[in-house]
Amino acid sequence: MALATADAKGRPSVRMVLLKDFGEHGFVFYTNRESNKGRDLENNKRASLCLYWMPLDKQVRISGKVEMVSDKEADEYFATRPRLAQIGAWASKQSSAMKSRFDLEKKVAFYAAKFGVRLVPRPPYWVGYRIEPEEIEFWTEKPFRLHERILYTRNRQGRWEIERLYP
Repeated sequence: MALATADAKGRPSVRMVLLKDFGEHGFVFYTNRESNKGRDLENNKRASLCLYWMPLDKQVRISGKVEMVSDKEADEYFATRPRLAQIGAWASKQSSAMKSRFDLEKKVAFYAAKFGVRLVPRPPYWVGYRIEPEEIEFWTEKPFRLHERILYTRNRQGRWEIERLYP
C-alpha cells in the first residue's frame, strides 16, 4: 500500500509499505521509528493510505490518526519475520546516507555473528503503526471516467456516515 505522511514543515512524502494487519481498530504496518516516515509520524500523527488493484479496477483510500502498536504486538510480529529480515532491521540505519553497500553488508555480518543461533530480539526502534481510519473511500473504475466513489466518514459518535461522490 502507499503511505503518505508529511514532515514537520508540511512537506508530503509517499512510499510503499507492507500492510501487515487490519481490523476494527485500523491498518497496521511496521518500520524503523528513526526512518523518514517514523520522524514524519512523530511530528504529525496523521497519515493516508492508498491500496490499488489494477486488475479489479478498484482502489481504497484511508486517512486518519496514527498510533504505535503495543510492544507486545510488535514483538509478536517481529518474531514471525525471516531471520535475515530480523538481522537486517538491526543492520540498517533506514533513510540514512550510506557510503557503500559494503558498509551494510559488514553490519549484517556483525549482527549475524552477534546473535549466532539465538533468537533475534526486536530492535527498540523497530515499531508498528496503526492508522485508525476517519475516512475510507472506495473507488471503482467505470466506463467513460464516470467512476463510482463511496466515502465513509466516522462521525463524533464513532459511527460511519456514507455518501456518494462525483467522479
